[in-house]
Amino acid sequence: MQIKTVEKPITIVDEKDYPSGDLPEFLFVGRSNVGKSSLINSLLGRKNIAYTSQNPGKTRTLNFYRINERFHIVDVPGYGYARVSKKQRAEFAMMIERYLTTRENLRHIFVLVDLRHSVSEDDLLMTEYLGHLGLPFTILATKADKISKNQRPRHMKTLQKELSLSDATEIIPYSSVTHENKDRILSLIEHHLQSA
Repeated sequence: MQIKTVEKPITIVDEKDYPSGDLPEFLFVGRSNVGKSSLINSLLGRKNIAYTSQNPGKTRTLNFYRINERFHIVDVPGYGYARVSKKQRAEFAMMIERYLTTRENLRHIFVLVDLRHSVSEDDLLMTEYLGHLGLPFTILATKADKISKNQRPRHMKTLQKELSLSDATEIIPYSSVTHENKDRILSLIEHHLQSA
């Protein structure tokens, strides 16, 4: 798949404002410091379409990016950001939960986890919740360029064990610096578009 057109995101805080129509949607979710905006920019071949910052927790809305007039990439607030108030964290959680449980356009979820570190309780809760809902997801192990090729299998195995993933759940290492596995992710999106 080639990314030809990317429209500026539609920002949503309420489900009544979700984009109309039946374009398939692909959700990207993860901790606020996992590199989600950088990954989206890298995947789409755009430098600043998704806002990146030295200060995590900048995404406060659901952001819908219309791609190639064929589908949306959906970016949601990162979870686990300590400087956001408990009330705001609860509001973010409700926003994401409403989307996950009501949005029929949703085709696949990409859960971003930092390959360098042990998973957080929030990461585990997210994957368990998606499993409970029966929603399909793929793990994107970010910042893979920070891990040597020799060490990577051990880190990947640790991720699988800590998240209690079955062998059927795919883990794709990704680097926003080198764009490693960009084509693999775009091919996976294309696969879900073809089978929709």
